[in-house]
Amino acid sequence: MSAPARTRTSADLIRAEEPVLAHNYHPLPVVVARAEGAWVEDVEGRRYLDMLAGYSALNFGHRHPALIEAAHRQLDLLTLTSRAFHNDRLAGFAERLAALTGQDMVLPMNTGAEAVESGIKVARKWAYEVKGVPADRATIVVAAENFHGRTTTIVGFSTDETARAGFGPFAPGFRIVPYDDLAALEAAVDETTAAVLIEPVQGEAGVIVPADGYLRGVRELTRRAGCLFVADEIQSGLGRTGRTLAVEHEDVVPDLVLLGKALGGGIVPVSAVVGRREVLGVLRPGEHGSTFGGNPLAAAVGTAVVELLETGAFQRRAAELGGVLREGLAGLTGRGVVGFRSRGLWAGVDVDPALGTGREVSERLMREGILVKDTHGSTIRLAPPLTITAEELRSALGALERVLVRGS
Repeated sequence: MSAPARTRTSADLIRAEEPVLAHNYHPLPVVVARAEGAWVEDVEGRRYLDMLAGYSALNFGHRHPALIEAAHRQLDLLTLTSRAFHNDRLAGFAERLAALTGQDMVLPMNTGAEAVESGIKVARKWAYEVKGVPADRATIVVAAENFHGRTTTIVGFSTDETARAGFGPFAPGFRIVPYDDLAALEAAVDETTAAVLIEPVQGEAGVIVPADGYLRGVRELTRRAGCLFVADEIQSGLGRTGRTLAVEHEDVVPDLVLLGKALGGGIVPVSAVVGRREVLGVLRPGEHGSTFGGNPLAAAVGTAVVELLETGAFQRRAAELGGVLREGLAGLTGRGVVGFRSRGLWAGVDVDPALGTGREVSERLMREGILVKDTHGSTIRLAPPLTITAEELRSALGALERVLVRGS
């Protein structure tokens, strides 16, 4: 008999990736093999509390039973038709997603970047056909330190040189202004402006929460200027901030909302542009599409996600646990934490640079059984699944205290 194949260790698997995977990521050295709820387990059986939740793609935790059941049920029936034909799951998904977000129509896509690209195309088409901007003159105003995706169009209006450098030439038609600065935004908007595209909370920049009134100001300014307000809610939406959408904190309704990440329940990539009928209605057959966009499996999982959010329970949970998160971080301020910003169950935490970079702090937390991810400099992000318990959250904050205050 031949000897049984040796199980590859975490170190083996990390080494095996090096020669065959493009080096476009620098993951923490943990190899996840199993997961449930807010917990993951590596190939050796070590357990970790997931405080990142796939950059908010796992708002409902790993393998939420309702989402897994919806996927299993649909896998036995139909997975893909393309949009050459109708499928029996798409209408219900679109109806419920539009109702959940207070919009009229849905354009289903797959990835977040696709949703952003689709929003850009729709805004330009609307500018030419409805606003009357001369052909090829439409502009879109965006915010500095934005993160909207990784396609060449999107990185062209990024101010992050790591994302941008080496990928030009870039598409014209974008104006960059400081975030949370209404005066600068007003100065940049003119008769060629199709849309203002912003994140209601800037995630990759370190969970930057704008001042009260900013989002209302953007809505009022765009309405006066006769251009669209496009809100990128791919990270901030679907319960993360304690509301279905982050714009709801200021009772704002954009013209277009971009969704992704959590919309697929951590199972399949699902994104969407939702918006007013007179805006999304500018698209005609053949002008935009996606083979997998709106596929039956995605629609089934997306519908199950909407069902979870329709109860309001996850939004309330994020708001309540957000208080626990803020309280814990406030207690660490001046004790290794130099500042933090939070909204709902989402925080950017600035660590004293003397204690290490964000990457170093993330690695120390990993050794404590807590998974987070750094962003720029000495900032780490906390975005646990909305299913986390208060006790688990306090445990993670205790580990952060040990790492920063006790030096473990």
